[in-house]
Amino acid sequence: MNPATGGQRHWLGMLAGYVRPHRGPFLAAGMLLLVSSLLGLAQPLAAKALIDGLSAGQGVGRALVALTGLVLAAAVLLGVGNYLILRTAEAVALDGRRGLVRHLLRLTVPAMQRQAPGDLLARVAGDTMLLRQIASQALIDLFTGGVMLLGAVVLMAVVDLALLGVTAVVVALLLVIMGVLMPRIREAALRSQESVGDMGATLERALGAFTTMKASGTEATEAARVDAAALAAYRQGVSLARWGSIAGTSAGLAIQVAFLVVLGVGGARVASGAMPVSALVAFLLYVAYLTHPVLQLVGAGTYLQIGRAALTRIGEIDALPVEPIDLPPPAGTARPAGPPTSVGIPTSGVAGPGGGGAGRTGADAGAARAEPAAVVFEQVGFGYPGRAEPALHDLNLTVPAGGLTALVGPSGSGKTTVLALIERFHEPEHGRILFDGRPLADWPLAELRASIGYVEQDVAVLAGTLRENVAYATPGATDEEIHAVLRTTRLGPLLERLGGDLDAPIAHRGGSVSGGERQRIAVARALLRRPRLLLLDEATSQLDAANEAALREVIQEVSRRTTVLMVAHRLSTVLGAAQIVVLENGSARSVGSHPDLVRTDSLYATLAAEQSLV
Repeated sequence: MNPATGGQRHWLGMLAGYVRPHRGPFLAAGMLLLVSSLLGLAQPLAAKALIDGLSAGQGVGRALVALTGLVLAAAVLLGVGNYLILRTAEAVALDGRRGLVRHLLRLTVPAMQRQAPGDLLARVAGDTMLLRQIASQALIDLFTGGVMLLGAVVLMAVVDLALLGVTAVVVALLLVIMGVLMPRIREAALRSQESVGDMGATLERALGAFTTMKASGTEATEAARVDAAALAAYRQGVSLARWGSIAGTSAGLAIQVAFLVVLGVGGARVASGAMPVSALVAFLLYVAYLTHPVLQLVGAGTYLQIGRAALTRIGEIDALPVEPIDLPPPAGTARPAGPPTSVGIPTSGVAGPGGGGAGRTGADAGAARAEPAAVVFEQVGFGYPGRAEPALHDLNLTVPAGGLTALVGPSGSGKTTVLALIERFHEPEHGRILFDGRPLADWPLAELRASIGYVEQDVAVLAGTLRENVAYATPGATDEEIHAVLRTTRLGPLLERLGGDLDAPIAHRGGSVSGGERQRIAVARALLRRPRLLLLDEATSQLDAANEAALREVIQEVSRRTTVLMVAHRLSTVLGAAQIVVLENGSARSVGSHPDLVRTDSLYATLAAEQSLV
């Protein structure tokens, strides 16, 4: 999907963009359904000819064959057309889902943090499903229903103008009723879809804290929350059903009234000799025939209002800011899927072991990755939305190429924010950050991140195999390379527990491994990239003393050939750091080695004393 360009696009423009790539099959299906409907329009005339032949005592074989042929041909064309439109509608829904997911995956970190995952899932699964209904019913019904209504009116005028006038009055009254109902249907549809999203967000909240819920004994409380959200969704769905039912009932009632009025007026005209019985029968057949196109148009209007609500919700996501990251086209397509004005998306490579940044391969790329990176913060300031105090305040910091630099300080001093700004999860409000002497903003984002290994504080272990987790960023890694990083991060016992099988499954959210193993899997994943800069955010917080010592040796070894920037609360892990930076209130108050800081910085001396390191 497209990045926001200052506002949400109009829902009709979005709908046109989804349908445009499939206009060929849509037109073919529309023509088949239209021809089927035209053959249906000819059936009352064939019936009139059959009745006239019977009245005149003539042979009716030809008229009967013609009427039968019209019925069969219309049925065959209707079946083929319906299949084609339903298949094309599935393709529209596929494009919608692909486009929305690709847009979600490119959102900026702040934009994603403001969203409820359950609501996003509802939009991807539910709102895109409505695209199929719009494409398969609303658009085709609007086209064929409109043409058939016009054709029926013309033929009714040919049969009898007076009866047409009577019918037109009833249809005009129906249009007035629809004009009043459609806005209410749209509002009910929007509220219904929003309530489904709220229900998904409420359920995701409970499932995301499942063990906390169990430990707290709040199953009943969470069940009540979800039940209340489900009840709200039910009520909004009932409201939508009520207005839709009123619309459909009004349309059917209008046709029935028209039929009865035509029957009464037409019967009087037949009795007076103003029109033959066959003409009245034909006209009544046309009035009955009007039921289908009128209901088609009412249904199309209803679905368009529901679809408008869905497209509005999809457009809200489409308007969120995205990162300038290129993604390859989806498999099996020659063009990027998504909404209307989607720009072509070129393929970009992700560096594997020894490989280069995006778009670079071969020996040159390996040489480019070989050199450790340097990072410099110059008067950098940054604040999170909704917080009065800035997270970083005029921070000056130099991380030299190669070696281990540690960030320490009390909670809330800005340590994790430093790493997030280097990864460009956020942008500084003022000042600048240099990566190898080049401003971060000048680096292609994929190339920058391909040069960085990042182990976050809340370690992510994905549902899948051990291989998929370790080689997540380097899918081309060999078994030997994977085994090497597993040995480096002391994950040999985990591999043995899995029967020595790299393709053994790991439970969702890493439920089948320990907290320390989760952290070491994340470290192994980062090391496998052979990064120029390794960012570690509390990488040893869940390790026991033995594993911490082992990982400390690993970090020291890695720091001899790359740059390591590590956030640490446990100072024991960074005693051997080339430099330790003490942060307080978003600024660097001192820089030095452990012995120097113990002597010269009271805050660091206090932290060291609290951990029995003095």
